[in-house]
Amino acid sequence: MHNIGKRFLWVSTYAIAMAFLEAVVVVYIRGLLQITNDHVALGPYVTMETWREVATLVMLASVGWLAGRKRLDRWAYGWFAFGMWDIGYYVWLKVLLDWPASLLSLDTLFLIPLTWWGPVLAPMLIAALMCVVAVLAVMRMERGEPVRITPTRVGLVALGGLLALYVFMADSLGALLQGRADWATLRPGPFQWPLFLVALAMMALPSLMAAWPWKKVDAFNSKLSHPHTQMEEP
Repeated sequence: MHNIGKRFLWVSTYAIAMAFLEAVVVVYIRGLLQITNDHVALGPYVTMETWREVATLVMLASVGWLAGRKRLDRWAYGWFAFGMWDIGYYVWLKVLLDWPASLLSLDTLFLIPLTWWGPVLAPMLIAALMCVVAVLAVMRMERGEPVRITPTRVGLVALGGLLALYVFMADSLGALLQGRADWATLRPGPFQWPLFLVALAMMALPSLMAAWPWKKVDAFNSKLSHPHTQMEEP
């Protein structure tokens, strides 16, 4: 377990340092392009910014691959790195710019494949979930216990993820389908919190049931996997 702690410590250090770098780049971009909270337009730099986001994801995935020893724990460390980076990014923006004003402040979250919009709290909730599940999964694997991944749980998490993506990209997607030229820069409407919370629950519950270390949960999982198993006579 001590070795796991050191691995998570170094992955956290890397992710937080990357978050600082990301925040500094955003400060430069806002200053050079005169971007404000009410005006977000990257102009000819949008393609460059998109590829910068791709490079960030590649770096986070790479540190997860280096930290892990098997395929599944490499995924877990990668998810943990992404979650820590995302949370750290907003913490550093608060330090550098005194923004966001609150956790409900709207932000441009990503540009891949379309512009994502949402309150800061939404991606931070997903990031926190990723960190918790990653730590629990690695702890299970270190004890020699399998992470209870089933097709049903994978399907629910995938559907929840797609629903969350729809909520983040709903305004851009709607404008694009309508043929509007401003689909990449339009200001979004009210955030669809009910749909997002449903998506978050669809991602959280199966993930936590798969990774949670309690024996009672394992017994419950076993009953779900073998519903027709009869109890032995005393």
